Amino acid sequence: MSALGDATLSASVRLLAQPSTPDATLPASTVPDVDVTPGVWGFVAIAFVAVATVLIIVDMTRRVRRTRYRGEVRERIQAERDGVASGETAASGDGVTSGDGVASGDGTTRAVDDASDGDASAGPFVRD
Repeated sequence: MSALGDATLSASVRLLAQPSTPDATLPASTVPDVDVTPGVWGFVAIAFVAVATVLIIVDMTRRVRRTRYRGEVRERIQAERDGVASGETAASGDGVTSGDGVASGDGTTRAVDDASDGDASAGPFVRD
């Protein structure tokens, strides 16, 4: 380093190493430490923030759970549709089912109650 850089560095170190003393021109604090508290309004503000945080967390948990359940229902409906579609093609190839019948294990068909299942094309849980 140069001589100027060394002089600047040593002056900075000396200034930083000196203990910091309060300025003699400032008056001493006249307020007791007991009076320097947040008070009732500080408590109310913190309590409000705490209650709001709890309510937001409960709402977020409910929304995440609802979204997860909707995804599970969509997967279940899609699996049922895929199963019905593959079951109809396999059954129609064997000549086991016809019309609205559902194939049973013994080769007979039983009627499907459309009133209890809702619209068969939309699935039981899907609404427009």
